[in-house]
Amino acid sequence: MAYKVAVVGATGVVGQEMLSILEERGFPVSEVVPLASRRSLGREVSFGDTTLKCRDLEQYDFTGTDIALFAAGGDTAGEHGPRAAAQGCVVIDNSSRFRMDPDVPLIVPEVNASAVAGYTKRNIIANPNCSTAQLVVALKPLHDRAEIKRVVVATYQSASGAGRDAMDELFTQTKGVYVNDEPTPQQFTKQIAFNVIPHIDSFLDDGQTKEEWKMVAETKKILDPAIKLHATCVRVPVFVGHSEAVNIEFAQEIDDDEAREILREAPGCMVLDKREDGGYVTPIDCVGDFATYISRIRVDPTVENGLSIWVVSDNLRKGAALNAVQIAELLAARHLKKAA
Repeated sequence: MAYKVAVVGATGVVGQEMLSILEERGFPVSEVVPLASRRSLGREVSFGDTTLKCRDLEQYDFTGTDIALFAAGGDTAGEHGPRAAAQGCVVIDNSSRFRMDPDVPLIVPEVNASAVAGYTKRNIIANPNCSTAQLVVALKPLHDRAEIKRVVVATYQSASGAGRDAMDELFTQTKGVYVNDEPTPQQFTKQIAFNVIPHIDSFLDDGQTKEEWKMVAETKKILDPAIKLHATCVRVPVFVGHSEAVNIEFAQEIDDDEAREILREAPGCMVLDKREDGGYVTPIDCVGDFATYISRIRVDPTVENGLSIWVVSDNLRKGAALNAVQIAELLAARHLKKAA
């Protein structure tokens, strides 16, 4: 079985990761078509040892394309996603455009793989927010065992979550500090170099940011609508890799030793939890890896049945590109039929 796959936004950091992961994981492709805006027409991207030239998304006919991985933002997804779906292509979208649409499944394969079957309603599947993806991978096996009542999470999100220009701004500001250049924030609301910013996305009327709202709404849709969740999302001066300090309150008793063993056996999870100097994972340790890493597993004695954990993942991979490719793998294995 082989599939024709289009990657929309192939010149961006997530689009390039999608191309890389398709090749790394040996996804069965008959053809890969990199798509981008007209200004990137002809720009070259890599797929393994092959160099491909980008084609114009506006002019591309998705008829005959089996799967389209979208990594180009909500406006582009809103305009071209339904067009691709109407032409018979299954769209896997990384933007927030379709996540809360009741007719579009929001999928993290380790958590709710069976829900992917709902793609037939619109021929579209949504990828969750990067901070949500790694969180629910860690929460799912614990919820299955002891039923999560409430989660409080503080995120430490890298610059790459805001795109290539944001990474460039972090790099430029960091260099500038050493030569006394005054930082000029453009992608961020304040200086990002040697700083942390408790603000990601726009503010809502209740005081939370849209990023924080996404974590709440998406966790409920993916995992369980009964879970109460409160988030504080913070941008930190890290290039790649999101971290999360997660406090969990359970309905049933569970201790840190049992949680550690459950997480060690859970799909997508990697536990590195030694109570010694360096016996935990930091963002730089997870770059380029597929796993969601979990450390600092410990009992919270201030609430009944409470635990705290530290969750780290490469946001360009599990938080975006890897999750999209895993969804494509689910489709290929369970739903799409294609002649060899």
